[in-house]
Amino acid sequence: MRLRITHRTEYSYDAPVAYALQRLRLVPVDGQTQTVRSWALSIGGAGEELRFQDHFGNDTRLLSVEGTPHTIAIEASGEVETRDKAGVVGPHRGFAPLWLFNRETPLTTVGDGVRDLVAGLPSGSDLERLHCLMQAVGARVHYRPGTTSTETSAEEALSLGAGVCQDHSHVFITASRAMGLPARYVSGYLMMDGTTTQAASHAWAEAHVPGLGWVAFDAANGISPDERYVRVATGRDYRDAMPVSGIRLGQAQEQLAVAITVEQ
Repeated sequence: MRLRITHRTEYSYDAPVAYALQRLRLVPVDGQTQTVRSWALSIGGAGEELRFQDHFGNDTRLLSVEGTPHTIAIEASGEVETRDKAGVVGPHRGFAPLWLFNRETPLTTVGDGVRDLVAGLPSGSDLERLHCLMQAVGARVHYRPGTTSTETSAEEALSLGAGVCQDHSHVFITASRAMGLPARYVSGYLMMDGTTTQAASHAWAEAHVPGLGWVAFDAANGISPDERYVRVATGRDYRDAMPVSGIRLGQAQEQLAVAITVEQ
């Protein structure tokens, strides 16, 4: 399947920005499940300082802002050809060692809620238990926008019993690691049924299964990603893979607007 994606992020300020530095992870790369046919970044109100591949293999850009602009506009767009591999992404690659994806982070710390979740899984192969885990996470954490924030941990989401795809991913990752399987966070895009316009990008998780390599699980939708998904960035959790992050100096008030379209 060939997907066309446009992702526009616009920051507006009520006063000049003294200084800002932003990190972008908005460029997908070729892999087992996708081939990037074309991709472009358009940036207004900021200058690109550096581009590099980080230790997770993500295409990363650094932007700086200083002085008069009151608006920073970033638009990523292009076409990606995707393939349905039943969620199997393949062998581990990149500079980050596999053991790093078994390490806890502040957003993926194991607590009583995750331990109980894992203890309730039926016996079976690693792959069978991961599929059961995906369904269990979806049943325990109901999709409810506005309930959580980017700082909500896996344990907090489980306690609330609600969240968004970021929370589903963090709970799945934390539980996978508690099972002894490396797991990572994936940010990207999903072509949704019945609509092309979205307010945010999507997120899911991947677990490393012996003999298969990385296998993807979208607990928010209860499926292993297929040809409707485009991978952009990976990391230990959301903070490692977030599309745009950075720092800003000064007293200017910020307003953020995001518009995404994903269509065949």
